[in-house]
This record gives sequence, structure tokens and C-alpha cells, in this order.
Amino acid sequence: MQQIIAMGGGGFSMEPDNLALDQYVIEQTGVDRPKVCFLSQASGEARDYIINFYKAFTELDCCPSHLSLFQPHTNDLAGFLMEQHIIYVGGGNTKSMLALWREWSLDHILLEAGNNGTVLAGISAGAICWFEYGMTDSIPGALTVLPCLGYLAGGCTPHYDGEAERRPSLHQATRSGQVTATYAFDDGAAGHFIDGKLKTVVSSRPTAKGYMVEKVDAAAEETLLKTRYLLSQ
Repeated sequence: MQQIIAMGGGGFSMEPDNLALDQYVIEQTGVDRPKVCFLSQASGEARDYIINFYKAFTELDCCPSHLSLFQPHTNDLAGFLMEQHIIYVGGGNTKSMLALWREWSLDHILLEAGNNGTVLAGISAGAICWFEYGMTDSIPGALTVLPCLGYLAGGCTPHYDGEAERRPSLHQATRSGQVTATYAFDDGAAGHFIDGKLKTVVSSRPTAKGYMVEKVDAAAEETLLKTRYLLSQ
């Protein structure tokens, strides 16, 4: 069973005092103290980002680790990643991250890991990377459409309520035919996909939602997706 959890925002890096989304990811493994590996290439493997990951996932009673591609600790990247219960991808520059992954064959290794039961998860760059394409700010200027890994059909954009240009940029790209069916997730919302299909949308904030945006006639039509707030009583 392939599981991918795409977070529009939130998690330990944006909500250090609210780890509801990260806890949700952990629960999908069905394992006590799961092994969680952090991939932070989108941020240039920023030291503070990695430290904050270890702090959060130690608090969540996991076995955290990270994989550097600038100073790798092993020559068996596939073997190391295949041992993980969760691979968690951080935010940053998606275009640069994907280029580095492809050079190290992680585009193939991660697909194999996901198909063998490792939960693939991530925020922002770590959300859109799994789709056929994503709306990205990797290149300075207007948001652009970036070809991604293609594990999931269609596209994705994060930070839908958190960055002013996200909604109008996606609607324009949809109207012009640049993109087709695109998932959009607010900060604090995440889509959980099982075997390529959306199972549910969950959120760590009461107002955070997920959406599907498609072209209908000449307009961009936005459909609100049912979203479950994880902290509701």
C-alpha cells in the first residue's frame, strides 16, 4: 500500500507547538517508535531545520534520522531509506531539490520505498514533489508550473491561504490550460493519498481546508474538500 501525505503548511517547522499533522503521519505507520528520516535538500540542508526536526520527532517518540546528500553517511542510500517507516520531506526550493534527487537516483529509490510501505510525507516542496506538477516559487518572480515526480496524478499547490498569490496564480494557470486538476492545501491542511487516490484531508487548524481546482468551460472552478480537524473534541 502506497501512502503519501502532502501538507500545504504546518507541521513542526511552522507550528512547533502544534504537532497534530506530524502525529497523524506517525499514526499511519501502525508501528511503535517508527523510524523517520528527514530529507532537507530543498532548504539546502539547513542546520536549524534539521535540529528542529530532531527535537520534534524525539518528542513524538520516534527514531529520527536524516539523510544528507552533501555529506552522506552511507553509500547505500537505497538500503538506508528502505529501512524507514516514514520519509519526511521539508520545504524550500523544489526545483533544486528534485535536480539533486535525480542525480542521486532518489526519484527511483523513493518510489520503491513508497511502494513497499514507507509513508512518504512532506510540507510545501515536500508536498508538491510527489505530483505530476506543482505550483512553485522556486524561480524568482511569478509562481510557475514545475514538473515533479509523478507518483500522484495531477498537481498540487501549498500555502493556499497563507500566501496572497497562490489562489490567483493557480486560477490563472487553470483558465489558461497550463494545469488540469490541481489540489490546493491551506497552511495546516494535508491530503492523505492511498494507492494514488485521495483518502482524506486533515487539518491542524480549525479553518484550514483542502480544495480541488479544475477548468470548467472557461473558468477555474474551486471545489471545497471535506476536511477533518484533528484537534476537535
